[in-house]
Amino acid sequence: HKKLSDVLARHKNQKAWSETMALTRDYIAEYIQMAPGQKTQAQFWADDRIFWVVQSGQIRFHIEGQEPFVASKSFIVQVPYRTPYWMETVGDEPALRFEVRNPGQIPSFVLSETPPNIKGWKFVKATYTGKDNYNDVNKPYLDFQKTIVEGGGRGGGFVRDDHTWANVIRGRGAPVPPPTQWGHFHENFDEIWIILEGQEDFLVEGEKLIGATTGDIVFAPHERWHRATHGGTVFSTRLALTPQRDPVILRHRQ
Repeated sequence: HKKLSDVLARHKNQKAWSETMALTRDYIAEYIQMAPGQKTQAQFWADDRIFWVVQSGQIRFHIEGQEPFVASKSFIVQVPYRTPYWMETVGDEPALRFEVRNPGQIPSFVLSETPPNIKGWKFVKATYTGKDNYNDVNKPYLDFQKTIVEGGGRGGGFVRDDHTWANVIRGRGAPVPPPTQWGHFHENFDEIWIILEGQEDFLVEGEKLIGATTGDIVFAPHERWHRATHGGTVFSTRLALTPQRDPVILRHRQ
């Protein structure tokens, strides 16, 4: 359990910073803050989509084929593979985002950019064919507050492809189940959650009961029993992140 309040305290008075929240075989998940006026280079990823949850501030996203848009707190944004994009902080406040991407990779850059110097890597000019697209499931963004909280929209998969399943799970708070209800475990992958609103309760094998609130990150290793339930008395939401692997094995304990 990584509390957002602790993360922010570690970077107090810093306008730009990053910190890794989870690193697995399948993902690296980081909190990244950009200072006012800061922007990224125009880049893209070769074979996997990248997505973000905006935690605070405002970010203007520029994605090839899409009109630029400004994302604020609780927006979830994604970019398909081989699709160039860049982003910039707008307004007078820093912008904090939770970023999830494939580990061990570096981005490619459009020809108008000068790639950074990265030890062990050499950039060459090249052309490529084919890229992923948006569809009825994988849309450019979800305004979680407007569409789901205020608009009564349904949750479900926001990112869903052959590698990633990022699932918005919302419900009303209920009493904490007894510790004898262990939930389930995954034999071949880890699970990561970020809390989008309210409080979510987690019981992970070998750990005490976790009460996580908005912006917190919770992690369950593979082959570790775990369960996640909606806490408190009002609605709460978690974004559950798992890889799409075949076969996916779930084991439930009665």
